[in-house]
Amino acid sequence: MELTLYQVDAFADEVFKGNPAAIVPLECWLGDETLQAIALENNLSETAYFIRHEDGVPGHYHLRWFTPRAEVDLCGHATLASAFVLFEFLGEQSDKLAFETRSGALHVERGADGALAMDFPAQTTDARLDNPELIVEFEAAIGTKIEAPLMRLPYSLFVLESEADLRAVHDLSAIGSALERSPFWALLITAPADEERDYDFVSRFFAPGKGVPEDPATGSAHCLLAPYWAERLGKSELVGYQASQRGGVVHCAMNGGRVTLSGKVSPYLQGRISIPDIG
Repeated sequence: MELTLYQVDAFADEVFKGNPAAIVPLECWLGDETLQAIALENNLSETAYFIRHEDGVPGHYHLRWFTPRAEVDLCGHATLASAFVLFEFLGEQSDKLAFETRSGALHVERGADGALAMDFPAQTTDARLDNPELIVEFEAAIGTKIEAPLMRLPYSLFVLESEADLRAVHDLSAIGSALERSPFWALLITAPADEERDYDFVSRFFAPGKGVPEDPATGSAHCLLAPYWAERLGKSELVGYQASQRGGVVHCAMNGGRVTLSGKVSPYLQGRISIPDIG
């Protein structure tokens, strides 16, 4: 069996930046083991699959996301990438898409400037982490003091003092070890942007247990980051920069209990993949 695969860079206005995602359109669902095997073979932070919704409504799809190790409940950059593939390569005529996912219905709309806007549920932190020993372990792993150790399971959200502190984090092995001994599968760190920047806050995201040592640009994390920084900075519209090696820009706008995440996508490759025949 042969399938078409697209690889595009999400939250990037040029190739080699943002977060690469593999997108595989399907006529019908393949078995979960096959979907997971393709994601592992691709070895990107996410591989996304979509099929048309059975109601036949234009622009209505089912969408699923897989890391190299597991299916996940929510992924922003691969949702953005899936919409881009539908608009740019598959001739989708609707200006607004609806994706049915494990996190409910998600909508993506294309703008006149080439950016795509996603309507996602906003998230707030559950509580402050009240475990001094675990905080000390994470501070040792990231190499700096945690200003505010917050959490929303399965994420930790650790606020650091400065952008310089955030950019200096480098020991991915220590982060992985700390996560293994914690209730979290992902570490999200954030800090205010330096004053001269054209963005409001910076972040980085680590999920080694899911096969993603450091994610280049994480849309879903901004469902948590945007409400935090909107309240702290007193702004409803913000720009976040994910300070990974590739870097990624996410425009955020609060709308009550929802957050609009916007960004551009750059195409990288289109090809065919061969897998064993099913059935």
